[in-house]
Amino acid sequence: MSQQISASLTAILDLERLESNLFRGRSPKSSWPRVFGGQVIAQSLYAACKTVEGRQPHSLHAYFLLPGDPEMPIVYEVDRLRDGRSFTTRRVLAIQKGEAIFAMSASFQVDEPGYDHQMPMPKVPMPEDLPDREEMARSILPHMPDAVQAYYQRKRPIEIRPVEIERYRTGGKMEPKFNVWIRALERLPDEPALHQSVLAYASDLMLLDSSLIAHGTTVFDQKIQGASLDHALWFHRPFRADDWLLYAQDSPSTSGARGFSRGLIFDRQGKLVASVAQEGLIRPRPDRA
Repeated sequence: MSQQISASLTAILDLERLESNLFRGRSPKSSWPRVFGGQVIAQSLYAACKTVEGRQPHSLHAYFLLPGDPEMPIVYEVDRLRDGRSFTTRRVLAIQKGEAIFAMSASFQVDEPGYDHQMPMPKVPMPEDLPDREEMARSILPHMPDAVQAYYQRKRPIEIRPVEIERYRTGGKMEPKFNVWIRALERLPDEPALHQSVLAYASDLMLLDSSLIAHGTTVFDQKIQGASLDHALWFHRPFRADDWLLYAQDSPSTSGARGFSRGLIFDRQGKLVASVAQEGLIRPRPDRA
């Protein structure tokens, strides 16, 4: 899990166009030493979207190469790999100090009909039935470890309402599943690419943490060195990122100091709108054992 930042999502995605395929993005002011991974995913996707007309992204595949410096702007270089009759492919490099810190490929498709089925949404409480930020701060977080309190009290542009938050307090090995309701705090314009980029931003918020549930620990444990290594996201159906979305996460495997996590994202009506997969570093730190 990467660190989060607090700022307007529309401001984060307000990219400066330098040339037809070159964009510059900036990080909000933050005390964190590296750029939040979700920000780089979102800005890269939005840059790619700005080079495509009449088609929506249906998938992206990305690798985190180097930590980003939040004090420096990030240059996004878009490579127009292919413009076909049905699909369009773009490659994006995020660059700082002359080096690529992130690489992403994204595919776009014309809107067309076809077969349609989906997995059902898990049976979980609706977001209105869960504690909001103020209630969590008042009655739940004081009983949690300090690092968990700091994470959930941090101001960010995405509202988070976890379903199984008690796992941070009770500890112990559990089934590696974690359900979280998410939504953008601000009302967003009616621009599909913006909503897709916002969801890309949110998709990296806590997915890595689910890979540690089966081991009775979390990314908040100082004995764990955690970092996102790669990230994949598929868009299935239209949605709004400023309405509640259920992020249903699980982790099929951990091995070799890496955790593999998946996520299904549903709207509040139970429609599956996106799927996510990520592998991340979850290396035990002997120096802090």
